[in-house]
Amino acid sequence: MQDFTTPDLFDDHRDTVRTAEAGLNSYGGKDKFFGQAVTVTCPEDNSYAVEVLKQSGKGKVLVIDGFASKKHAFIGDIMATTAIENGWEGVIINGCCRDIEILKTMDIAVMALGVTPRSTLKRGFGDKNQTVNLLGTSISPNDWVYADVNGLIISESPLN
Repeated sequence: MQDFTTPDLFDDHRDTVRTAEAGLNSYGGKDKFFGQAVTVTCPEDNSYAVEVLKQSGKGKVLVIDGFASKKHAFIGDIMATTAIENGWEGVIINGCCRDIEILKTMDIAVMALGVTPRSTLKRGFGDKNQTVNLLGTSISPNDWVYADVNGLIISESPLN
């Protein structure tokens, strides 16, 4: 399925998919990915995201809800390494990332709203399996997400 493009997926499934508005940028070494969404909320604290990335991510995409904050980075090269080691397909961040000069050399897809050098606080705050509201749409746990340089498509079922 790696030969898809999000414009083609949209054209083929326009009545059953959702799209995110413009605003996500690709920072990882991979520009195209898809999988089932696993969601975490991270209010200026990426503790839950760190724990989830330590689990198997085969066929899954981590969606981090940083509530569109531009104050902190919710992932950097260390977390991306953990994601690669555990087979995650990609990470989508409703917020920022950092270490982008390293992320672009890594075999992982990372999409975020922007970049900042400031890391989050580590206080154990957050939650899992919550719907994430991102750029005019929502991503719920187990939704299917498809992403490439054109943007993001969300579907309740896998697309062929």
